[in-house]
Amino acid sequence: MNVAIDLANLVAIALIIYGLHELNSPATARRGNRFAMGGMAIALAGILIRTQGIGWQVVAIGVAIGAIVGIYAALKVKMTAMPQMVALYNGAGGGAAALISTVEHYVAHGSSMNDVISVSLVLSAIIGSVSFAGSIIAFLKLQEVMTGRPLTYPGQQFVNGVVLLAILGLAVWFVVTSGTLPAWGYVVLLLAALLLGVLFVLPIGGADMPVVISLLNSFTGVAVAITGFELDSTLLIICGALVGASGTILTVAMSRAMNRPLTNVLFGAFGAAGGTVVAGAGGAPQQVRATSADDVAVMLAYANKVIFVPGYGMAVAQAQHSVKALADQLEKRGVKVLYAIHPVAGRMPGHMNVLLAEANVPYDELLDLEDANTELPTADVALVIGANDVTNPAARNVPSSPIYGMPILDVDKAKNVVVLKRSMRSGFAGIENPLYELPNASMLFGDAKASVDALTAAVKAL
Repeated sequence: MNVAIDLANLVAIALIIYGLHELNSPATARRGNRFAMGGMAIALAGILIRTQGIGWQVVAIGVAIGAIVGIYAALKVKMTAMPQMVALYNGAGGGAAALISTVEHYVAHGSSMNDVISVSLVLSAIIGSVSFAGSIIAFLKLQEVMTGRPLTYPGQQFVNGVVLLAILGLAVWFVVTSGTLPAWGYVVLLLAALLLGVLFVLPIGGADMPVVISLLNSFTGVAVAITGFELDSTLLIICGALVGASGTILTVAMSRAMNRPLTNVLFGAFGAAGGTVVAGAGGAPQQVRATSADDVAVMLAYANKVIFVPGYGMAVAQAQHSVKALADQLEKRGVKVLYAIHPVAGRMPGHMNVLLAEANVPYDELLDLEDANTELPTADVALVIGANDVTNPAARNVPSSPIYGMPILDVDKAKNVVVLKRSMRSGFAGIENPLYELPNASMLFGDAKASVDALTAAVKAL
C-alpha cells in the first residue's frame, strides 16, 4: 500500500511541476492549471488512503469543505478582486503550516524530538505565522478595509527589531531544550510572529503590493516545505520548495522591474504621507487639457495604431470588457490595437494580463515593457486607462522623485496621449504626473468604464 501511495505522490509531483512549467505562457496556462489540479487531486486521494482507520473521515470532511469554498470563490469572486483573494488564500497556507507545527509539537512529539524536528517545528511556526498575519493585512489593504497608504510611526524599525530579537531568542530556547519550552513561551513565540507579520506589511504601500504578495507567497512555500520534514512528507517538501523558489524568483524579478532594491520596497515606506516629492512644475497646480469622448473617438477612429495602457483604474472600474469592445470597433475600421503591460501594474503579479485574458484579448496583442516601449513612439494614440505611476516621466528626468530610475511605459513618446482618470488625484506613489501637462496629452475625466463605453458608442456613430 505504501509503495502505491509513494508512486501516486510521484505522479502528483510530476503533474504539479509540469503544470507550473505550462504557466510560463498565457497560451498554455489553462492547460497547466488542469495538470496541477489533477496532481493535487491525486495527492489528496493518497492522503485519504494513508489515513484510513485513523481519522480519514475528518480529512475527507476537510477536503470537501475546502473544495466547496474554492469552487464558490472561483465562480463568485470577480477578477478585479483576485489580488485580495490570492492574499487571503496565501495567508491560509501559512496559517495551516503554523497550526500543523503546533499540533505536531503538543500531540505527536511532545518533549521527545530530535534537532531536525525541533528546528523544523519552530521555523514553520514562525514563518507560517508571519505569512498568515502579513497576508491578512495585505488583504485588508487591497479590499480597502484599511488604507492602502504606508502606515509608519516613530521608532518603527526599532520596534520591529525588538520583536524579531524576541522571536529569535524564544526559537533558540525551543531548539536548545528540544521543545521543552514552557507553554507560555510557545504562545508568546506565535503571538510575536503574528505581530511581526502585521508590522512587516503595515509600512508597505498599495503600489508595492505585487512584490509583497509574491514575497509572502514564497514565505508560505518555505513554511510548507519545512512542515514536510515534521510529517516525513516528500510531497510537501517538494511542493513547498517549488512555491518558495518561484515566489522568490518572481519577487526579485519585480523588484528589478521597478529598479528598486527589495530592501527599499520592504523598508522604504514608499508613498508615505509627508514623504512625497512633487513631480509637477515646482509644486504648482498642474495645467492640463480636458477633452471629450467625441473628440477622442475621432482621434482613435482615424489612427493607424492605438496602444491601450491599462492600470489599476481599469481594474477598479471593471472596464476590461469595455476596453475589448472598443478595441473590436477600432479593429473593424482597420486600426492596429496593442496593449502595453507594465510588470507591476495593478495589485498582484500579472494582474492586467489576468483581467485582459478574462475579456478574451488575444495574447499576441499584449506587449511587455520592452516591446511596448519599442512600439509606443510609432503609435498615433496611447490610451492610458487608470495607470499613473507606471507612466510617470518623472522616473526618467526628476532625480528627486521617489520613482526616479524605475522603468516606465514611454507613453509620452506617442503622437497623442489620452489619459482616462476620475480626477487629478495622484496615484499610490503620492506624486504628481508631469505627463498630464505635456502638449500632446489630454485628459478624459470620469469613471473608466463609462468613459470607454462612451468612446465605443462615439466610434460606432462615426
